[in-house]
Amino acid sequence: MSMFSLLFYCILFLLIFSLLSSFILIVNQESSAIVERMGKFHSIRYAGLNFKIPFLDNVVGKLTLKIQQLDVLVDTKTKDNVFVKVKISVQFKVLEEKVYDAFYKLDNPNTQINSYIFDVVRAEVPKMRLDDLFERKDHIALVVRSELKEAMLEYGYSIIKALVTDLDPDEQVKLAMNRINTAEREKVAAEYKAEAERIKIVAKAKAEAESKKLQGKGTADQRREIARGILESVEVLNNVGINSQEASALIVVTQHYDTLQSMGESGNTNLILIPNSPGSATDMLNNMITSFNVSSKIGELTKKKNNLKKIK
Repeated sequence: MSMFSLLFYCILFLLIFSLLSSFILIVNQESSAIVERMGKFHSIRYAGLNFKIPFLDNVVGKLTLKIQQLDVLVDTKTKDNVFVKVKISVQFKVLEEKVYDAFYKLDNPNTQINSYIFDVVRAEVPKMRLDDLFERKDHIALVVRSELKEAMLEYGYSIIKALVTDLDPDEQVKLAMNRINTAEREKVAAEYKAEAERIKIVAKAKAEAESKKLQGKGTADQRREIARGILESVEVLNNVGINSQEASALIVVTQHYDTLQSMGESGNTNLILIPNSPGSATDMLNNMITSFNVSSKIGELTKKKNNLKKIK
């Protein structure tokens, strides 16, 4: 076979292969192809091996059936006049049964979705204060999804989900919010500190009250024991023929000298003895008895006056 014949067969094979391949249309998974015949819509071809008539059928476009995402950043203002940037992420897809509407009715779906998002966000955000906007961002997302779903369904698009992915107020506003938050935390810390101080003061007061109570009880017990000891001493002296008055005088003198001895035992004490007669102990005792009697009479008079007031 000559070189010319070989070249001829190769060209013929290429022409036949090219002609046959023009009959074949392969569509990828999760995609669709729109076929027009002589400039008029003919059919929609889905994933797999498809056939078409060369020169008459023409693939004018392909649409993906996968879920797509569009991120839109909207500048708007809240009810309390704070400018904020709201980022909305919308997930959508072309409905398989409405590929015709998606291709022929809508020229640019991203632009259309973008316009609806701007319209909804700028209608809803100005109704809320900045703090409410952070708390109710899910509400914004639901309104956006509801509005888009109804509008885009006519064009063959299904809105899967709408999310408010970011809220970015002005930098000065964020600094002010941080200062407010810091002040609130400092206020709470001060309240806790004041409460702790109050608890410490109350506990200290209770401890002091309990201490005074125990101290008073100890003093009362001490005086009771002293009185009991004096009584026993008087009874012992009475048994040896000393009357009660003389016995009391003797006890006073004894306590007097015991006190002097106790004071003299301390090296830092200066003791001055005032001259007195031997009957000083008796006079001291008589003065004490007179004072007790007067105090007793005053107490009885006070009690009678209180009873008269209650009767009146």
